Amino acid sequence: MKPATGPCVAACMPFLQAAILALIPVVAASLLGSTVTFPQIPTWYAGLVKPPFNPPNWLFAPVWTTLFAMMAFSVFRVLRLPKGMPGRRGALAAYHVQLLLNVLWSCAFFGLQSPAAGIVVILALLAMIVVTIARFRSLDRVSANLFWPYFAWVSFATLLNVSIWWLNR
Repeated sequence: MKPATGPCVAACMPFLQAAILALIPVVAASLLGSTVTFPQIPTWYAGLVKPPFNPPNWLFAPVWTTLFAMMAFSVFRVLRLPKGMPGRRGALAAYHVQLLLNVLWSCAFFGLQSPAAGIVVILALLAMIVVTIARFRSLDRVSANLFWPYFAWVSFATLLNVSIWWLNR
């Protein structure tokens, strides 16, 4: 197995192309999620009963920025692997499905103002993060490991989502 950061053969994606293709989806997901989320924070979300472990609102932006940057670097490493490498295509598909679920959670929880719908989506998101980690692990251990903080944060967000649903049912 060729390391993702080592010299690349002709079958590898060029550095700049991989960087752009790694950044565009996470920036798009971030912008779409923020567009749905931000208007709801001072209105609907502010009126919800929240558990005592709910983080302050200012914490979410830096955490998500960090997690999205880690995702982009992770997928960049996978994109730089040889295009015909077994498992690469499936790993990239799993990655994009989990990214879509990430955006759908914002749409369900904030857009629909439905913590219950958020629970359904976030459970699917957690499962797809695990699938992505497993698929990335077979290609590049660093890329897979970059997803563990994201998994931890989404696990915490799941607890928060369920608690908000429970307190406001």
